[in-house]
Amino acid sequence: MKSMTGYGYKEYSDENYFLSVEIKSWNSRFLDLSVYLPSFLGRLEKQIREKCSTLIFRGKVDLSIKLKEKNTDITVSVDENAAKAYSDAIKSIAKSLDFPSENIPLSLVVNQEGVLNVQKNTDFEKYMEMIDPILSAALEEFSRDREREGENLKIDLLEKLDKIQESENIFKAWIPKMESVFKENLENRFKELLGENYDEQRVLTEIAAMLVKYTINEEVVRLQSHIDALKAEIQTNPCPGRKIDFICQEMNREINTIGSKNQFLEVGQAVINAKDALENIREQAKNVE
Repeated sequence: MKSMTGYGYKEYSDENYFLSVEIKSWNSRFLDLSVYLPSFLGRLEKQIREKCSTLIFRGKVDLSIKLKEKNTDITVSVDENAAKAYSDAIKSIAKSLDFPSENIPLSLVVNQEGVLNVQKNTDFEKYMEMIDPILSAALEEFSRDREREGENLKIDLLEKLDKIQESENIFKAWIPKMESVFKENLENRFKELLGENYDEQRVLTEIAAMLVKYTINEEVVRLQSHIDALKAEIQTNPCPGRKIDFICQEMNREINTIGSKNQFLEVGQAVINAKDALENIREQAKNVE
């Protein structure tokens, strides 16, 4: 199990390059991956995004890669025609303003668009070969950070699930007594309405039919099944976040139904305890990948 919050950072430096990879993440319902690269590395975004998506499945993730070249391999060409055209135009303006043309700095011409054309010689395969191991190391550190927090979440979730199990045990123990009291109440009502001369077999048949509707046995059985399923997800599924939320919805339905059928203080308290623990699980599930 992994938390959705995590951090990873790695860097590399030699006589020609300085490279850093930083990964940060927060909670999110789905995977929301943002990749920040130097503009000249834009063509590598797809490869980097695909690599990250095989390891990260949920969360708001910011991945930032910075690359500084100490010996930049560039080619600079000069458009002499453009330079002369700019120079002539600037001199013409200076003459019309009675401004000495010899005071016009060369930088004013050089800085005009199109005079100098800079082309960066980019070997994308070489850049990717350099980035890949540093990215892998940052992802590994990021994953370990998430796993550390995920273990704490796992412990807390299992503790809360044990509280629900305790309530389920109380529900199960009270099923016979609840049914017995329900039968007794129904028999007394029949006696009040029909007197002593009632058809006992018919009363028992009616009671059996009504018990199907009012007993909590089916809800307890389903709740136990959901508890077992949730425990399995927490213990074995590496990315159980969304599945936990779904199972919690099913558990909440069963607990609510048990509460609506209950007439006993002890069972009512167990319902409250179970709902409180379940709400805590649902909140924590928002932090789980």
